Formats: sequence, structure tokens, C-alpha cells
Amino acid sequence: MLSLRAFTRSAPRAFARSYSVAARPSTIRLATAIQRPSLLQKSFVRCQYPSFSTARILREPAGEVDLELSGKLEEELSHEQSSGELEESAAAIKSFLENSSWTVKDVAGEQEVVLTRKFGNEKIRATFTVSDLQNVAEDEFDSLAESDYENVNQAAPGEPISTRPEDRIAPSDREFDEDAIPGFPARVNIAIEKPGNGALLIQTTASDGIFEIHEVSHFANADLAEAETAEKDWLRQSLYSGPAYGNLDEELQALFDRYLEERGFNAELANIIPEYITVKEQKEYTRWLETVKKFVSA
Repeated sequence: MLSLRAFTRSAPRAFARSYSVAARPSTIRLATAIQRPSLLQKSFVRCQYPSFSTARILREPAGEVDLELSGKLEEELSHEQSSGELEESAAAIKSFLENSSWTVKDVAGEQEVVLTRKFGNEKIRATFTVSDLQNVAEDEFDSLAESDYENVNQAAPGEPISTRPEDRIAPSDREFDEDAIPGFPARVNIAIEKPGNGALLIQTTASDGIFEIHEVSHFANADLAEAETAEKDWLRQSLYSGPAYGNLDEELQALFDRYLEERGFNAELANIIPEYITVKEQKEYTRWLETVKKFVSA
């Protein structure tokens, strides 16, 4: 059987041959009339050929790996749904939110999580994102876990080991939970807004029960502290963001720490935020498996 492409190529030639056989003239005048078809005849030939040559006959075949990929996605999904590894963390987060003044905005499918609360006439907003966990490589997790096992025999150069402070536990004396999730630094942007006075933007990192402050900025336009659009973010970056925080007087830095703690940024919240990110990332991964499997299997 001729292929579609070969068939369409041979059709005009076959058509021309049949045309010449059927149109043998008995007189020269008749032959001349047939050899010079009218405009109507030409139009007829042109309009028939394209629709005839571009018609689709074969249906696109399904991918050969679809079934295998769908099965593997289902396998991963079943594993994640049955693991229950983060149930304890999820319960701790739920208990914390139920017994605190924080309200959470967590939209399925989005990376950003927002905590809000009121403090006097202040509107406080803390923002963090799942991408912080995704950006932590496996070797970084290993280094974070190993950092808790530093050898206590390491002393400062020239310092006798016997005189170093015993403020750490020797590795052989420590209990290690293999299932424990090592902590990781989570960026938390804190916006504190006062009516008619703009807002403070305090950029921090939450890790190991501490909010470490990196930058404190004030904006007369409170919307710039959140910068939810690219235009606002560009405008915010063009403004003076404050001095290098580490160069501030230590007493001033300590007062900023107390300032945040008084507004609910305490050790408990600093521990909850990395846990929240871990639990949410797991939920989003499971949702991703579901949606991709549904697409592949359709």
C-alpha cells in the first residue's frame, strides 16, 4: 500500500494522465480549447488538491513509557502517603497554632506561608517559603547534623585542653536520634506596620530556636515592606535599607532581639517555622505526585 506522502505526490501525475487520455480532440480547435482550461476549471483543480493532500489518516500513537512512568509515580505516592514520618511534627504545628495568637495563610500549591497577628496598634506579618528547604542540598543536611558532634577536645591554639570550658558533650556520651530531622536556617521576613508611620522590615533567619537578625529597614510607605509586586520590590531596593546590622552597637542589637521576642518571635516559633516548612514541602510533593500521575495516565 502506498504511504500517504507517496500517494499525494503521485496523484497529480495520475490525474494529468487520465486528463490527457480522455481529452483527445477530433479537431485542432477542440484540442486547443481543452489545452487551455478556463479560469473556473483552474480554480476547481486548485481547491481540490490541498484538502485532499493534507487530510490526516493516522492517529498519533501513545508513548511507550507512559504506563511504566505512571506505575512508578503511583509507587512513590503510596510510599509518601503511608510513611507517616511527619505526623508528630504536623501535630506539634497544629497545637502551636491553636494555642497562639498567630493566624496562618497557607495556600495549597503555593510555596509561601504567611503568619499574621496584632500587637497593640501594630499589624505584624511573618513570611517564609518552602524553597528554603528545597535549596538545602543533601550534603548540607549532613554537615548540619555533624555540627552537633564537634569534638570537645578541640581547643584554641595554645590553650591547654584541661583549661577549655566543658560546655559541650563528648560524642561518645551523646544520644543520637537517627530519625530526627536536622535543623536548617529558614529565612523569615518580618513586617511590622503602624498606622500613619509606615513599617519596619526585619529580615531574619530562624534556626535552632533563635531569630538571627540580618537587616532592619524602615519604609514610610508600608506597602514596600511586603513588596508583593516586582515594581514595589524594585522601588524598595532603590531605597536606603539601613546600616550593616552586624556593625551596630551590641546593646542595640540585644534590644532589637527583645523587641522581636516581645511580639511573639520566641524560641518556640523559631523551632516551629523550619518544621512547618518541612511538613508543607512534604504535602506539596505528595500533591505534585498526584497531579503529574493524573496527567501521565490521562
